[in-house]
Amino acid sequence: MTALHANPLFARLENAERILVAGAGGGFDIYAGLPVALSLMHQGKDVQLANLTFSAIEGLPLDSWLAPDVATVGPRTALHQAYFPERTLAQWLELHGYRSTVHAFSRVGVQPLRAAYQSLIDTYDIDAVVLVDGGTDILMRGDESGLGTPEEDLTSVAALARIDVPERLVVSIGFGVDAYHGVSHGLVLENIAALERAGAYLGAFSVPRTTREGALFVDAVAHAQAHTSEHPSIVNGSIAAAVQGAFGDIQFTSRTRGSELFVNPLMSLCFAFELEGLARHCLYLDRIENTHLIRQVSTEIELFREEVAQRPPRRIPH
Repeated sequence: MTALHANPLFARLENAERILVAGAGGGFDIYAGLPVALSLMHQGKDVQLANLTFSAIEGLPLDSWLAPDVATVGPRTALHQAYFPERTLAQWLELHGYRSTVHAFSRVGVQPLRAAYQSLIDTYDIDAVVLVDGGTDILMRGDESGLGTPEEDLTSVAALARIDVPERLVVSIGFGVDAYHGVSHGLVLENIAALERAGAYLGAFSVPRTTREGALFVDAVAHAQAHTSEHPSIVNGSIAAAVQGAFGDIQFTSRTRGSELFVNPLMSLCFAFELEGLARHCLYLDRIENTHLIRQVSTEIELFREEVAQRPPRRIPH
């Protein structure tokens, strides 16, 4: 049992030496893991970074591939690609003197993604994995009125659920951002309460801008926005705004024009969970177990949704 003054997430990682921090849902998700990853680096841990990618990595040269479906990306990888969050992050890491390698997983189904994760874990002798979601749709069971965009997130959860690593944890940061995709955050809170009862919830902590990691996260997001100005991350832009004390309808990209945002302090909270408990919590994880393509994951979720009674949105009464 952890003492109240200690952080349960970092207490679970105290004895780990080689940790993989991975973005679960593609795009800029790995940026949402930076506060945790940087904190672990500053504690002297050997930290590897990875992300399920939305970038076109299929054409990378053979020497870029660590194993099938996992590429090694550096600051000068595929400079012709305008949208490449993993490379943009590698450039920022190099700029700040950190190891500038980010691994990119192909956007595939559970079976090949699990094999890719296993190859990465074996290569670096990883003894702990922290899977990070920018947003909360990784916490959806499957019977909610709106799931957000769960395909990549739950494919990542399913891939890691049957890999033997001493510690497998999940972090969700950005409470509220998935309202843009139809997620009821009243149901998110209900799900977190259920995970608490099941013993899988490890508590929450904030990312203040007055910490070294908070300041670096804000800088990394600003760097990414400057280098991917046509497609900046709404999720990480919202979280970074919240970390800096912004509130309300803060518009920082034309991508959200016509939508009303609600940036608020809850977006800077990291909610932590045991991955095994979160996997048991998902009602359709067995349905996607044997998938090889991400579109098969989408199909299985759609079929499940046709069969299950959906929980209506739950309003937060405050």
